[in-house]
Amino acid sequence: MSSRKPAKPATTTVKDATFGLLRAFGIKRVFGNPGSTELPFLSDWPDDIDYVLGLQEASVVGMADGYAQATRNAGFVNLHSGAGVGNALGNIYTAHRNQTPLVITAGQQARSILPLQAFLYAERASEFPRPYVKYSVEPARAEDVPAAIARAYYVAMQPPCGPTFVSIPIDDWTRPTQPIEARRVSRELGPDPEAMKALVVALSASKRPALVVGPGVDRAAAVDLMVQVAEKTKAAVWVSPFSARCSFPERHPQFAGFLHASPGQLSEALREHDLVVVIGAPVFTFHVEGHAAIFDGATTIFQITDDPDAAAVTPSGASIIATMKPALATLLDLLPESTRAMPTGRTLSPAPSAADPLPVEFLLHSLSQAMPADAVLMEEAPSHRPAIQKFMPMRGQDSFYTMSSGGLGYSLPAAVGMALGRPATRTVCLIGDGSAMYSIQALWTAAQRKLPLTVVVINNAGYGAMRSFSQVMQVRNVPGLELPGIDFVKLAEGMGCHAVRVTKSSELAGALEHGLSHDGTSLIEVMVDSAVPLLYAQKN
Repeated sequence: MSSRKPAKPATTTVKDATFGLLRAFGIKRVFGNPGSTELPFLSDWPDDIDYVLGLQEASVVGMADGYAQATRNAGFVNLHSGAGVGNALGNIYTAHRNQTPLVITAGQQARSILPLQAFLYAERASEFPRPYVKYSVEPARAEDVPAAIARAYYVAMQPPCGPTFVSIPIDDWTRPTQPIEARRVSRELGPDPEAMKALVVALSASKRPALVVGPGVDRAAAVDLMVQVAEKTKAAVWVSPFSARCSFPERHPQFAGFLHASPGQLSEALREHDLVVVIGAPVFTFHVEGHAAIFDGATTIFQITDDPDAAAVTPSGASIIATMKPALATLLDLLPESTRAMPTGRTLSPAPSAADPLPVEFLLHSLSQAMPADAVLMEEAPSHRPAIQKFMPMRGQDSFYTMSSGGLGYSLPAAVGMALGRPATRTVCLIGDGSAMYSIQALWTAAQRKLPLTVVVINNAGYGAMRSFSQVMQVRNVPGLELPGIDFVKLAEGMGCHAVRVTKSSELAGALEHGLSHDGTSLIEVMVDSAVPLLYAQKN
């Protein structure tokens, strides 16, 4: 019998084990705004991982969200204690609604003085971001931190993706622990065969089917498959209400248009269809009250979703839980060739005319014509979304992004993250003046890094969506809707960006040409007619 003792497992520090995991997970950037409780993690920062500094925690999370969507890998975020998490909560909620994979860490006070409720101490820190994170923990022991981060990554990346949270006391980073080996966890979930056969039977029998596509298709990089399914079924294709991504080419001859978030208008748009198949979206996202005749029983509804919660709340029809690629591939394989006539898609509106004051429709059409063919559009101009949908048809996969939450302050920092993740293409952030002021400091990060980003601020001197809703809801004398006197050119120049203001339609073409070709970050402030459309006031 051998007298040799078994070798002890190798030990390392919590910090070194964490960086080993980040490298194994392919995480090349950490987004943060530093504070004292994070200093042990930030000290002696490694050369092979880029620390991206943002000037406020909400911007930091927005940047990580855009970067994660660009790279299709989890964004890693380091926030400063409970206060930093509080600052970031709006964009954490948006990441939850966007189903963006994020691993969010925050500093906590040293374990030895936690019982004294010390400065920067957070009581029940892991409960703070709930319920808008998929997993949240403050590990019981320092040596458990790397395992918690590994779990946070696996959970964040598992469809439906989303943010996760780990609270880490300041003195944990230097403690010994065991190295954690990164594992492979599969992420695709195949559909139930019998459910898919029932869907195929329904599609084959349908006379006027409609496909309603949502952001889950583009998130899964499955737009090409979606197009093949649509062409094989010869179905009309609609976009789900408030879709945050472009999951079908909007110039395709089968593209029918965008569904309203009004129950009545949505039902009217789909009234002629005897079968509706919702793919990668809820059934349905509404914004206002009303009778949803679509659920009265005359229309057969199927849903394909990777989100069991979305399936559980669907009020009518059959739901198939699966990830998009295997579901669409199975559907494409099972579908017979259709003998239906090809549906007629929407007709694009004619080019709007120039005028002064500058119509927003003229701006949007001009921007659409001027953008590079491979450019990415990040949008946060809620009052102008109907006009954007009319005059800026998107090409499909990886072309369009916005926030799913309805909370402002996302798209400007997300555009910075997008530009970091796709440095070879131009990112365009189309944003309202009210939205821009929520996270304007994100411009500084873009300027410092000379990112290929063009920010177009639609300045109508107020909260346009609120102006519209106040008219639709017939409420008067609403305070706080006007925003006079904000100089976006000076704000941008003060943070190191090139910036111009456009006040006349004759100035627009030159400003767009220069801004979209500028070597680095540029901002174009466009003063537009203050009139806004009446949202939900008319049928589709």
